[in-house]
Amino acid sequence: MTESSAARLSAHVGGASPSRPASKPRAHWLAPTGLILLSLVPIAAGAFRLTELTSGGAVTPANARFFDSPVPVAVHIVASSVFLVLGALQFAPGLRRRRWHRYSGRIVAPAGLASALSALWMTLFYAMPAVNGEALFVMRLVFGTAMAAAIVVAFVAIRRGDVATHSAWMTRAYAIGLGAGTQVFTFLPWTLALGAPDETMHAVLMGAGWVINLAVAELVIRRRAARSTRTSRTSGRSGAADARLS
Repeated sequence: MTESSAARLSAHVGGASPSRPASKPRAHWLAPTGLILLSLVPIAAGAFRLTELTSGGAVTPANARFFDSPVPVAVHIVASSVFLVLGALQFAPGLRRRRWHRYSGRIVAPAGLASALSALWMTLFYAMPAVNGEALFVMRLVFGTAMAAAIVVAFVAIRRGDVATHSAWMTRAYAIGLGAGTQVFTFLPWTLALGAPDETMHAVLMGAGWVINLAVAELVIRRRAARSTRTSRTSGRSGAADARLS
């Protein structure tokens, strides 16, 4: 049997069609584009806050803490913006197969860590508005710590060559970091319908943003693992067919 015949039979055994494209390039950019769009609101809000701080805007009870200690919030805004944009591009399959993914990851991970640690610092040392309450204080500590820990676990995993674990934990870290984007959509319907939420509902709506993101992240991780398993099995069957025909 010729080599081309064996290749066609192998593809048939593995369940792939030689005439069907593996995937559509445009579809690869749907997830990164959606994530960047979801990031635009918190990035724009952060840019406004930086402009306010650097241009000497009016000090009010709502922003006095930022003027009193501007470094943590500036670090948080810049680090979070970098993490959200470059992190979104890490989900593009075409870029994951290139060195760009590795090189940009050396920026994404430190930026994410700076974002999480600065958020923890602000939670602990800023005088927060009364509407934040104790429940939100605890949630910010939990999710900020979880984000930082996830990045550390991901870093340790990739250092030992465990790509799957690295990918899973960076996905979880990104989900937490993107919480501010999703929280816009948890707050908007409530605010439009019922007005500003009280302390309890404020915490619920904030927590919902993080929980929704983490639920989606787990779904993505599970689908990625299932797809990897199917690919491994297909490759194994194709290799066995080639061995029998050679």
